[in-house]
Amino acid sequence: MQCRIEKADSINCLTLKLVMMNALKNKVQLIGNLGQDPEIIELESGTKLAKFSIATNETYRNAKGEKVTDTQWHNVVAWGKTAEIVENYLSKGGEVAVEGKLTHRSYETKEGEKRYVTEIKCNELLMLGK
Repeated sequence: MQCRIEKADSINCLTLKLVMMNALKNKVQLIGNLGQDPEIIELESGTKLAKFSIATNETYRNAKGEKVTDTQWHNVVAWGKTAEIVENYLSKGGEVAVEGKLTHRSYETKEGEKRYVTEIKCNELLMLGK
């Protein structure tokens, strides 16, 4: 972003750049298809959690000119009202656009193994397709 303003306003331009960059930090936007029906968990507090995975596909031609499709799977979690929308309207195969932030966490299995999870915490979604 370039600011075309006088020197007196250079601080305002810098502030604007910082605000915009902070808004874009850790922002994920994906469009894909659900691999299975969402898993819905209702906590003791009554808050709902929805867990689902979406597949994104990228198609390209390799060195031999053959068409290749690369599928990536993304774990998504949604909380509260967003989870309720997921519960009521999303199902396996459905196309959806999600926006959120990338989160990392770890947990220990019953066998004592440490596991790491990367997932998208969804704060907005848009149902696409049929």
